[in-house]
Amino acid sequence: MKNILFPAAIVFSITANAQKPVFTQAQIQSARVYNNAAELKHKASVQIPSGTSEIVITNVANYLNESTVQIGVPKNVTVMSVQFTNAYVEEYDNNQDSPLVKPVKEEIAKKEIELKTLQNQLTAERKGIELLDKNQSMSNAQNFSVAELTKLLDFYKTKRTELANSINKLENQEKTLFEELNTLKGKLTFNETTTEKTSQGKLVVNVMSNTAGIIPLEVSYLTDQATWQPSYEMRIDKINEPIQMLYKAQVQQNTGIDWKNVKLSLTSGPANQNTFAPELQPWFLDYYYPNAYRNEDAMQEVSLANFSVKKEKSEASGKGISQEDMEVSAAPSTINDFTQISKSQLNITFDIDIPYTILSNGKQHSVALKDTQLPATYSYITTPKLDTNAYLIAKVKNYGDYNILPGEANVVFEGMYVGKTYVNANANEDELRLSLGKDQNISVTRTMINDKSGSKTLSSRKVQDFVYEISVRNNKKESISIIVEDQIPISSNTDIEITLSDKGGATTNTEKGKLTWDINLKPNETKKIRFGYQVKSAKDKNLNF
Repeated sequence: MKNILFPAAIVFSITANAQKPVFTQAQIQSARVYNNAAELKHKASVQIPSGTSEIVITNVANYLNESTVQIGVPKNVTVMSVQFTNAYVEEYDNNQDSPLVKPVKEEIAKKEIELKTLQNQLTAERKGIELLDKNQSMSNAQNFSVAELTKLLDFYKTKRTELANSINKLENQEKTLFEELNTLKGKLTFNETTTEKTSQGKLVVNVMSNTAGIIPLEVSYLTDQATWQPSYEMRIDKINEPIQMLYKAQVQQNTGIDWKNVKLSLTSGPANQNTFAPELQPWFLDYYYPNAYRNEDAMQEVSLANFSVKKEKSEASGKGISQEDMEVSAAPSTINDFTQISKSQLNITFDIDIPYTILSNGKQHSVALKDTQLPATYSYITTPKLDTNAYLIAKVKNYGDYNILPGEANVVFEGMYVGKTYVNANANEDELRLSLGKDQNISVTRTMINDKSGSKTLSSRKVQDFVYEISVRNNKKESISIIVEDQIPISSNTDIEITLSDKGGATTNTEKGKLTWDINLKPNETKKIRFGYQVKSAKDKNLNF
C-alpha cells in the first residue's frame, strides 16, 4: 500500500456528468496525541469500478489540517486529488438519502405536527376550565329561582367534568407522542455504546483504478482538536518509604469522533505540521558581545551553540526524532507491562497497548500510564512567623530517570487525601522538590517572651529587645527531622542598628536576616528554640517594621 500526501492547494471540482460518488465510513484505529494536536489514523474499504471514481470518506475529524492528509491505497490505484469539507452537502451525505433514514425523518415530521395539534387542543380545554372557574360566583343568586340555580349548577358540574376528562385524555396522548418521537429520533443516531459517533468531516478523493473491486484505504491526518497533559497521584504511607507514584494523563478531544477502543499514544512535545523537508543553513559561531548588539535572534542563535549535532539532525528530519536516537525503558509493574516509553532529547512518548475510549465531548479523560516508586528523602519545614503548620517536603534525586513531566499531583498521605501539589520537573535544580502538604501531627507555636522583651531609653537612643520562643512537638509514632525558619529585620537606614542578641544555635544568613534550625525529634518529643534581637534607634522617631 502506498501513502500519498496532498497539499492544501489542490483544487477539486465536480462536473455535471461526473460519476455518482461512492461512500464509505472511516473507522478510527489509533490516535497519537501531542500537546497541541493529534494524529488520527483510520481504515476503510470501498467498492469501485475500473476507471475514475469519486470516493467520499465520511467520519473524519470535523476540523483537520488538510496539508497533512495522507491516503494509503493499493499499487493498482492512483489518487489524483483530495479535498476536505465539514459543510453539509446533500449529494455527499449518503446517510440523509438512505432508504432506511428517509422514512424515519418523514414519520418524525408527521408526529411533530400531530403533537402540535394536540397541544393546541390542550390549551383550549385548559382555558375553558379557567373561564368556568372565573364565572362561578353566586353573588346574584337571589335573582334566580331554585330550578334555575339547579340547572346552572348541573351545567357547571357536567361541563367542568367533561373538560377535565378531555384534558386527562389529551395529556396521556401527549405523553405517548413524546415517547414515540424520542424512539424515532434515537433511530437517527448511532448507539454510543456500540459504535463511534459520526462526524461532519468528509474527505472527497478522486482515484483511478485499472480494475474494479473492493479496495482498502488508510487515512491519516493531524487535527488540533485534541490535547493532553500529565498528572500524578502520589501516595506516601510512611515518611521513611519511597513515594508510590501513579503516572497519569488527562486527555481531552473534541474532534467530532468518539475514539472507541483505539490504540493510544501520547507525546510530550508539539506536533510538527510542516510537510516540507527542512534545509540546513550555514550555522555561524562567534563570541557573545552583550553590549555590541541587541538582536534577539542572533543572541538566541549563539545561546544554542552548545546543542548537540544529534538534535540538529532530529529536527531536520521533520519528525523531531530518529528511531536510532530513542531509548526504551519499562519498569516491572502491571500498568507498565502495557506502556512502552520512548525518550529522545526533545520528547517523551507513551505507547499504550491497552485500547482506550476517549469520547468527543471536550472533557478530561484519565489514562493510567505507569506506576513507579520514587526514592525520596523526607523532611518537614515550618515558618511559624507566617504559619504554625508543618509541611512535608520530599526530595527526589536523579528525577530525570523517571520521565517526569510538569503537572499537577494529588497527594495521599498516610491513607488521607491532603490536596494537590505541582510537580515542577523543569526546575533547574539537582533535586526535585515536592511539597506534600500539612501534617497535623506536628505542633508548632511561636510566642514572645515578655519578661525578656521590652524598651528602654539611653540618652538620645531607644533600645528595644525582642525575644521569641518556638516550640515544636512531634506527635507521630516515628522520628522526624524538621527545618524551622524565622527572621530578624534588616535595617535600611544607617541610623537604625539591629543586633542578633541570641541566635539560639541557628544557621544565619545576614544578607536576608534569615535564621534556620535543622532539628530531629523522636516520637512524642518536644524541643524549644529561643532567639532574640535588639534594635537601637532615635528615641523621637517611630519604627516601621
